[in-house]
Amino acid sequence: MWWFQQGLSFLPVALVVWSAASFVFSYITAIVLHHVDPLVPYISDTGTIPPERCLFGIMLNVSTFLGMATMYVRYKQVSALSPEKPKILRLNKMGLTLGWMSCFGLCIIANFQKCILYYIHVLGACLTFGVGAIYMLLQTVLSYLMQPELHSKDIFWARLAVFLWSCSSILSMFVSSVVLYSGLYGQNLVQKLHWDPQERGYTSHIISTISEWSLAFSFLSFFLTYIRDFQKISLRAVVSLQGQTLHESPRSFGAEEQALLIAGSI
Repeated sequence: MWWFQQGLSFLPVALVVWSAASFVFSYITAIVLHHVDPLVPYISDTGTIPPERCLFGIMLNVSTFLGMATMYVRYKQVSALSPEKPKILRLNKMGLTLGWMSCFGLCIIANFQKCILYYIHVLGACLTFGVGAIYMLLQTVLSYLMQPELHSKDIFWARLAVFLWSCSSILSMFVSSVVLYSGLYGQNLVQKLHWDPQERGYTSHIISTISEWSLAFSFLSFFLTYIRDFQKISLRAVVSLQGQTLHESPRSFGAEEQALLIAGSI
């Protein structure tokens, strides 16, 4: 059995691989069709013009559901490991709520393009990365509270490092974007897909785009830390029959009469 076949580890693996593929495929398509510049465009710019916009939207919608499933499994795992610790349970519920809000933001990003509905797109980005960063913080805190009995120190330090990576990317992207869109370098830069290195504001643009790619992959790296935990989880379905038929039984029959009828005694 391969490592990604153990338990439910395929969930975070699928989330990371699929999401990375959605960025890469839309980027390649946009570059081949000369819709964006090859040197580090915004991720959103690679999903603005058809046909890459369609590919970008479909694949990120799938990533949304994979993210929700992964976060739910993580929530159930923490609940099962710490059933008598109210503090951990409260943080766990809060984490699930924030995580699903972040996934909803990703769905908004996928379906509302930057160059068409900019403010809605920005709202989705704030939910995805801003609320998502808080989700990462809560999961890091949970990892700290659950060590060393339930979590190794290595997992905690790995998640803390990725969280700090994401925070530095958010800060860098925020500052460079504020400078870029402050009006010092022209108007309607949101619609701009091609940049000349000699243009004013190009440095701020590059810093902002690199920060966005860095932020996206820091989030994917965080979910990679779930793989070892998910290897210890299995999923099974329990079927509970509420009746012996798939149609309504006559009300005049009692339970014993129905059992005898099924057995062939009547």
